[in-house]
Amino acid sequence: MTVNRIGTPPVLPNGARVPLVPATCVGDLIFCSGALGVDADFKLVEGGVGAQTRQAIANLQAVLAQAGATLADVAKTTVWLTDLANFAEFNAAYAEAFGDAFPARSTVTSALAIPGALVEIEAVAAIPETDKKN
Repeated sequence: MTVNRIGTPPVLPNGARVPLVPATCVGDLIFCSGALGVDADFKLVEGGVGAQTRQAIANLQAVLAQAGATLADVAKTTVWLTDLANFAEFNAAYAEAFGDAFPARSTVTSALAIPGALVEIEAVAAIPETDKKN
């Protein structure tokens, strides 16, 4: 089975290259690396967990688009929050992004590797039928 890597490794503000790609396609599935609430320069957005959630989901949307998919194609997400007190604000932003097409989801509380990050979202999506390559 072919493994197709999507995107390029991100580069931190200090110039260090992160050893991962934003997504990998295998068979009919897209495995998205954990998305953070960072801008194009890999700087955390301001405005709390809601803003970081919206940015993380926008980052997921961008990588899914590179693979020909959308949020509607997401089957499962795993979410890490640094503080359970942020759950309601996170949940509101998450629900806003996914509308009625909620994927299965696990949410855990944990420290994150990037100082100041409040949320990280990983996703598994299906490649839409029209974009499958034979």
